[in-house]
Amino acid sequence: MSSNKTETFDPRQFRNALGNFATGVTVVTACNPQDGELIGVTANSFNSVSVDPPLVLWSLDRGALSLQSFEAADHFIVNVLAADQVNLSQRFARQSEEKFQGLEFGQGIGGAPLLSGCAASFECKKSFTYEGGDHLIFVGEVQQFTSTERSSLVFHRGSYAVSEPHPVVETAAGTYQKGGFVEDYLDYLLSQAASSFQQQFQT
Repeated sequence: MSSNKTETFDPRQFRNALGNFATGVTVVTACNPQDGELIGVTANSFNSVSVDPPLVLWSLDRGALSLQSFEAADHFIVNVLAADQVNLSQRFARQSEEKFQGLEFGQGIGGAPLLSGCAASFECKKSFTYEGGDHLIFVGEVQQFTSTERSSLVFHRGSYAVSEPHPVVETAAGTYQKGGFVEDYLDYLLSQAASSFQQQFQT
């Protein structure tokens, strides 16, 4: 078995190697208590920490424009994106002051935006903030959460992907999983195809 082990530590190759670990995609939101500004960023650094007490964590680049606002906020919400919410991921991955404009959302803990249509959400009280190199690590205690049966969005090797039951698992269980991503994502695929078709004839 061969490997791509290198003698020098190359940051780009390091990022590519990390990309082999598939992650979920989330949008973390909060409300700055100092000025009421709503903030949100796309993050795949979300992870569970503890069940008792219920703790989760995520990290944010020190260069992020919203860093100071997240530091000031006492609460945050981790919105776990569903498979058909690629556009939402892209919206919050960009640097913009109008991320919430025209977007449907509710109000969660601490005034943080609670996004609609997500696979799950975790409303948290911020418990700890740790130094993490070029990132800050936020740990929150989950105050309440919601969970749906929707397929979640996945990020793997620099691209969006979807999670589906592995065929080996299905064979071992002797069952066939109906629904899942295909049913959840079909409407999205059709709308994207229609949009692409229409653009070809726009002048």
